[in-house]
Order: sequence, then structure tokens, then C-alpha cells
Amino acid sequence: MTVQASPIACKVNNVFIHVSDLKRSVQWYANLLGLSIDEATIESPVHNIPVTGETGLTLDDHTFDPGFTLAPSSHVLFNLFVEDIDAAYQFIQANHITVTREIERIGDFAYFNFQDPDGNVLMICNC
Repeated sequence: MTVQASPIACKVNNVFIHVSDLKRSVQWYANLLGLSIDEATIESPVHNIPVTGETGLTLDDHTFDPGFTLAPSSHVLFNLFVEDIDAAYQFIQANHITVTREIERIGDFAYFNFQDPDGNVLMICNC
């Protein structure tokens, strides 16, 4: 099979999370990631969470899309990296965030799943 050249870059540029309450979600994600956010900068319909690396994280409340119906994902949308899975798990529990899958350990690899305020499932893993 011959591989054709593609004008599409081989990288994920941005992840969109659909939310029902943009301010609440920005505050929740900021707390999750240990970020300080100026509430005056939160303006519908989207807010870009300042993350490190090349892939961005955008929260979208669809203010200008009246026909949009939020359907939270029950499958993992993406994962966040941690060095200490147990410390991350304790942080999630201390912040009363719903864990949907307990820590799984496979050799040196470990992960667990949890929900954001709208019920979207996210993962934390150490690899």
C-alpha cells in the first residue's frame, strides 16, 4: 500500500469540552489543574484553559448555537499526566470529584477515570 502525502499535520491541535455553565467549568478545570483564572476573562461561548504543551484545551458552552444539546461523554475524552497517581487520586477525592473507575495498575502504568461537572469522563494516568 502506498502512503499519500497529506496536508493535515500529524498532531492533535486542540481538545474541545462541551459544557453547560462556562464560568463554573472554567473554575472547576482551573482548580483541577492548579491554575489562577481571572473571572473577567471568561466570556461565552468558549474559554481556552492555559495548558502546557502543544495541545490546547477549550471549554465551549455553545451560547451562539441554540439548537445544541449537551450530551456528556461516558467514554474517556482525554487523559491528564501525573507523576504520582496516588497523590492525584487523593486530590480528586479531597475535591469531591466523582471517580468512575478506580486506580488500575498494570506494571509501572496506572490510571483512573473521573467526571467533570457536566459528567464528561476524563482520565488521569502516569504515562
